[in-house]
Amino acid sequence: MNIFDKLESKNSSKIFCSGVSYSYKDLAEDLDAFGKHISNESLAFIICNNSYDFLVGYISFIKKNIPVAFINDNIHPSLLQKLIERFKPSYLYAPSSINDLAVNWKKIKNFKTFNLFKDKSEFHFPIHKDLCLMLMTSGSTGSPEFVRLSHKNLYSNTVSICQYLNINSTDIAITTMPSSYSFGISVINSHLFRGASLVLTQSSFMEKNFWDDINKFNVTTFSGVPFSFQMLKKLNFQKISIPSLNYITQAGGKLDSPTLEYFSEICSNKDIKFIVMYGQTEASPRMSYLPPEKLSSKINSIGIPIPGGRFELIDKSEEVVKKSFTEGELVFYGDNVCMGYASSYRDLELGDLNNGKLYTGDLAEFDNDNYFYITGRIKRFIKIYGNRISLDSVEIKLNSLGFECACIGSDDKLIIFSEIEEDCQKINKYVRETFKLNQKNIIVKYLIKIPRNNSGKIQYPNLINLI
Repeated sequence: MNIFDKLESKNSSKIFCSGVSYSYKDLAEDLDAFGKHISNESLAFIICNNSYDFLVGYISFIKKNIPVAFINDNIHPSLLQKLIERFKPSYLYAPSSINDLAVNWKKIKNFKTFNLFKDKSEFHFPIHKDLCLMLMTSGSTGSPEFVRLSHKNLYSNTVSICQYLNINSTDIAITTMPSSYSFGISVINSHLFRGASLVLTQSSFMEKNFWDDINKFNVTTFSGVPFSFQMLKKLNFQKISIPSLNYITQAGGKLDSPTLEYFSEICSNKDIKFIVMYGQTEASPRMSYLPPEKLSSKINSIGIPIPGGRFELIDKSEEVVKKSFTEGELVFYGDNVCMGYASSYRDLELGDLNNGKLYTGDLAEFDNDNYFYITGRIKRFIKIYGNRISLDSVEIKLNSLGFECACIGSDDKLIIFSEIEEDCQKINKYVRETFKLNQKNIIVKYLIKIPRNNSGKIQYPNLINLI
């Protein structure tokens, strides 16, 4: 059930990266050569980027049944070192620019712009046989966990995505998100699985190189998070001509209604399918999609469950909701639900703790046609640029630094109240730098007294009324 077991080396599809074209046969040869340098032991850390060199290492480890943990390439060296200490990987595969590693690493291979290192200590520990990929929980606050995904999780979700998007070998997808992000790697996995072509690029929507690549390679599809489409709207997407484009997918958080309506109309006029999707890293990551023909009539819906998946709503009495337009917690069932979490190497021997059931933490309702709509969140999380951020974790972190704060937010704003006016600028700077947020997504307000109840708990509804 390895998603890369049947990579087709005889088709005509290509992988384009940095001006070079690679056939699937080239990829197969590089995988064979790379695989000779690794053996089936322990864990591998990969510092990710959207490059062919990254791809070869990633697929090689998976084909060798070596579990992989993805690390974003902008990680701070001190955090990387802490993660290495906690998870004790045997291998580290990283861009050549990362060379300030501890002395216990031995370089065993150079592959173009990447280096492969092996830990000299040869520390061994048990790992569950089903473990395949670990993705860091998005928006982590300095003590990150990894989501543990099995081969079955990835395979199941990849097959479902390929089915409802009808991905085939004639498709040409371009990367638009970090490969360390669950949405980003799912685009890569699903297109490789069907033998499609891929354009691997580090460029963004705001760069000319990106649009040059789209036209040069006749890209048929791209994906994005809400911020992506807000930027595309500002770029006057209606004036951009992409004759080869067949469909666009959106996930990573709720897209605001005006932008969604804009793309619904523009894509309809351009004969481009716009497909809204819903997911979480814990679901490998996709859980639902909105068929494009339903976009205008179900404008804010997350759609219907993916093939092989199922939704339930659970009310406050822990009963299954049977009546339409009745709110409850959204629960997903499917083979793509993760095994659980890992906070250190000791967790890697754990099996499947979820048994195919995921409490999403989102409140939802369904309409008379059984299309689902997100209505809120049970837990205090927000999503900014597709990154999930825990308001409680931000608040705890700030309070631990001596700031008297309370945090609320929406899917595009983190709002922080401070009882000390002089601290507002310091808080703003710290949050921007620590959580990698844009200034326009942060509001820090001075408040004489943060409202609390008799037991000292913050009254968040009162804060919402102050906005």
